Amino acid sequence: MSELEQNPQREEQTPEEPESLWEQVLAEQETLAEQEPGEAETPESDWLLEEEEAGEPQEEPDPAKAALEEAQARADEYLAMAQRVQADFDNYRKRNASLRADAYAEGQRSVATQMLTALDNMERALVSAEDDSPLKSGIELTLKQMRDVYEKLGVTVIDRVGEKFDPNLENAVLQGTPEEGEPGTVCQVLQKGYLMGDHVLRHAMVKVVSES
Repeated sequence: MSELEQNPQREEQTPEEPESLWEQVLAEQETLAEQEPGEAETPESDWLLEEEEAGEPQEEPDPAKAALEEAQARADEYLAMAQRVQADFDNYRKRNASLRADAYAEGQRSVATQMLTALDNMERALVSAEDDSPLKSGIELTLKQMRDVYEKLGVTVIDRVGEKFDPNLENAVLQGTPEEGEPGTVCQVLQKGYLMGDHVLRHAMVKVVSES
């Protein structure tokens, strides 16, 4: 008598075991499939989120770089200071040169003005000297030298006979008649005036025709 005949229940139970295991596997797969997509990845997602929130690690300051930047800032400051000092010195030098030039020109004008009296006297002596005399020759030579010096200094004579009277250049000391010229014009120079550049060393003393 076979084993199956002896135990008929075993024939019914044996095929049920594999079928029961297969059903368990299917049930587990269905359970996993029903889970939300994000549930299984929760630990990994949390780790990524924490890493993003933490951000990249902050770089520690470099002492050498900070010292270099500080040195560069000081160098720029010292350069700007030196440029300001240089500009101030250039302005001072220009002002000083201008003052020296003005003082020198003023000194020349002062000496030339004081020598005008000597020039006037030499011209009067020349008129009074006898012709062909040694004295007249000496006066003429001295007067020529003085006029040459004045010419080198840029001194010119104010001689405006026949021109309209200009109070900036002339002093009217006498009044002329209508027969002597046009009204308001200079008809005679009584004492020469002199200009040195744009500066009047001495106004000319003139006679002016009356306008009335």
